[in-house]
Amino acid sequence: MAYLMAIDSGNTRVKWGLHDGCSWLIQGDVAQDRSMALRQAWQDLPEPLYVMGSNVANTKTKAALSEMLSCWEVKPKWITALAHQCGVRNYYADPSLLGSDRWAALIAAWGLQRQGCLVVDVGTAMTVDTLSDTGEFLGGIIVPGLGLMKKLLATNTTSLQRQEGELHDYPDNTADAIHSGAIQALIGAVERMNAMLTVTLGYVPECIISGGGSQQLESRLSMNTNVVDNLVLEGLVLIAKENSRIPV
Repeated sequence: MAYLMAIDSGNTRVKWGLHDGCSWLIQGDVAQDRSMALRQAWQDLPEPLYVMGSNVANTKTKAALSEMLSCWEVKPKWITALAHQCGVRNYYADPSLLGSDRWAALIAAWGLQRQGCLVVDVGTAMTVDTLSDTGEFLGGIIVPGLGLMKKLLATNTTSLQRQEGELHDYPDNTADAIHSGAIQALIGAVERMNAMLTVTLGYVPECIISGGGSQQLESRLSMNTNVVDNLVLEGLVLIAKENSRIPV
């Protein structure tokens, strides 16, 4: 059996999965600073024939992951964004500078939709990217995610303390005001991009949303949404299939 190990190495977490060409056999999610847990999770897996990954963390993290993968004979293939792949055309000013996670997520979304849509990943940062009806990546935005937005505000404002807070329509305390403001800012960014893409496409597109913070936004967005777990991993599978790395 030709197994594919797909790895999504983000700023704070490593998501991974073993795929047999038809479905996921197992998936996992480990914090970047828990390398021992990752080694333990991988040690009993069947050896993959291919390893394909996306890394947006630093080069040290990438090297550490490659070292952990050296227990298998196969060498990992770390993707970079291309001008065209899997039916998606990349209109970034320099296609190679588009984050590999965003590129894989766009490919996965196109594989699901085959029409214009909004692609949202809610993690340490939130990205909101756009696809046309012909698979063109038109561009997108990056904003701090929920936790980072709250941390930045507390760090740079001496009178504010870091407290969790809750979402309310009309917050009446500082912790709730910060939390609600961050949520509303993220919702506003998504809905603004949705409004612009609606004008471009001539219809209201669906929103494909993924990432650890997706559940906090999904129910509050005034648009059709489809939550897809591990969108980057799904994109890596499609890239591997196009490159004949695993059976279709």
